[in-house]
Amino acid sequence: MKNVPTLDIRRYDTDRDAFVAELGAAYREFGFCCISGHGIDKALVDGAYDAFQRFFALPTETKMKYHVPGSGGARGYTPFKVETAKDSAHPDLKEFWHVGREIPRDSKFADVMPPNLWPTEVPDFRQFGYGLFEALDALGTRVLRALALHIGLPENYFEDKTDLGNSILRPIHYPPITQDDIPNVRAGAHEDINFITLLVGASAEGLEVLTREGEWLPITTEGDAIVVNIGDMLQRLTNHVYPSTTHRVVNPKNDNARKPRYSVPFFLHPNPDVVLDPVPECITPDNPSRYDSSITSHEYLLQRLREIKLI
Repeated sequence: MKNVPTLDIRRYDTDRDAFVAELGAAYREFGFCCISGHGIDKALVDGAYDAFQRFFALPTETKMKYHVPGSGGARGYTPFKVETAKDSAHPDLKEFWHVGREIPRDSKFADVMPPNLWPTEVPDFRQFGYGLFEALDALGTRVLRALALHIGLPENYFEDKTDLGNSILRPIHYPPITQDDIPNVRAGAHEDINFITLLVGASAEGLEVLTREGEWLPITTEGDAIVVNIGDMLQRLTNHVYPSTTHRVVNPKNDNARKPRYSVPFFLHPNPDVVLDPVPECITPDNPSRYDSSITSHEYLLQRLREIKLI
């Protein structure tokens, strides 16, 4: 059985050509790879998970103070059974919070990137939440350098396209499943919207990726490895050379279904004004351009948020 590989990103500095080739091959095959050797402090990850769990344990009426109706959940709290995977009949069994990039309020993107909210009931939420945002943002930049080199782009191709990216850190709480006949999985089959997603330290099994052969492949990580997958925007920009692979979170078949599940994905987005046209390096006679109209990343994001019922 095939497995999504785990690659040590330190090899980018010691064995670059081989690392870039292996990473590129993993993404072309699966749209997913696990990254180890990233140097993100375990104390930061553990501290963030602890702060997030304390927030989700608060009474519903307290959490709802941080819900901003009509905002598409851009910042703050989104309650249970709101988000629905595209074309799914059932909403996802989760509640979540969004931390976004801190930008000057006179930035040209201030109208589409609102200021963060921080729950006063959990004083260290901001320190750990934004600390983890910045650590994963930096790691994502390193992964994108290798992805750029693999398709013949300059190493720093993505840097000025993501330095003000509308990226999101999303702490998620999936509650314990208490009924056996529940119709929906914890998170329905979907593809991510953004450039790449980095998932740090999921607390229970359940993540599965759909292979090219149409089989669901469980993703399990070892040690400190972080799961990194391609999103639809990067799929579009690379003319599907890097596929955005369907994945889901299923209910465990064991006692873990009766336990809460916490997970913290980081969705790395391009800057809102980046045009998502396929790059010439990914257009060939065998792979002609699949898109005949242009769209900015912000327009694309709004289109997708409507599809998943967040706006």
